[in-house]
Amino acid sequence: MKTEECLQRIGDDLWFTEIDRNNLKIDYRIKEVVYRENSPLQEIIVLDSYDFGRMLVLDDAVQTTSGDGYIYNEMISHVPLNIHPSPKNVLIIGGGDCGVAREVSKYSNVERIDMVEIDEMVVRTSLKYLPEVSGGKPDPRVNFIFQDGTCYVKENRDYLYDVIIIDSSDPVGPAVKLFELDFYKDVYDNLCKDGLMVCQSESPIFYTEIFTKIYKNLSSLFPIVKPYMATVPTYPGGFWTFTIGSKKYSDVNPGKFDKETKYVNREIIESCFALPNFVKEELGIIN
Repeated sequence: MKTEECLQRIGDDLWFTEIDRNNLKIDYRIKEVVYRENSPLQEIIVLDSYDFGRMLVLDDAVQTTSGDGYIYNEMISHVPLNIHPSPKNVLIIGGGDCGVAREVSKYSNVERIDMVEIDEMVVRTSLKYLPEVSGGKPDPRVNFIFQDGTCYVKENRDYLYDVIIIDSSDPVGPAVKLFELDFYKDVYDNLCKDGLMVCQSESPIFYTEIFTKIYKNLSSLFPIVKPYMATVPTYPGGFWTFTIGSKKYSDVNPGKFDKETKYVNREIIESCFALPNFVKEELGIIN
């Protein structure tokens, strides 16, 4: 759907419509268009909405908002960083809004944060126009690498990571490769012998096939695979999953969780792996 059709004035109000799978429409009332430009890869828009504040929209799909983006960014970051006992080197694949990098930077024991993002313009836009998500200024430990994440993990022979966080958009366009088995094999090879990875694994209601495929692919590589869940209001259905693949560690160890967060706490880290029966059935792990 063209942006002109997704962004329309109805009466005195400006509305943005996100269409998911041609089955679901989500409408947001908008105050103003803050920024709009085309990068070589995609259209980038920042909208100021009434309910969720500023929103990053890429090719007509909402990626994050200042109103609820912290939920996703905290959950994909703090959970794996509280399973690995001593993460020092972290790789982020994707994450152009810089929200994950911001959360990882809260760990003083992390020495290196490499962030591989294919679209430099998304990073520049987020740092300037979405400070509530990005933090506005990256931590000095963050090393930006502007290239295709699949190429990076395939070609990298210099560095192994304790934790790899795959903060991808939905499996459309260039992001499709970030959901394939060959990519996960390269991710595995980029991890230390006790390393672990995490990826966003879509909605278990609307994207069941993708969710179960991710679980199956990771289970073919890692001895420990653990899905977990959170509610992110601006994602279709609100019900979202993440999946961890670990070479060694399985237990969360938040102890006295002392990071400054808006959503994650010790109790959530400990409980987020409790799965509904229908999700267990989808994965074939029902008791």
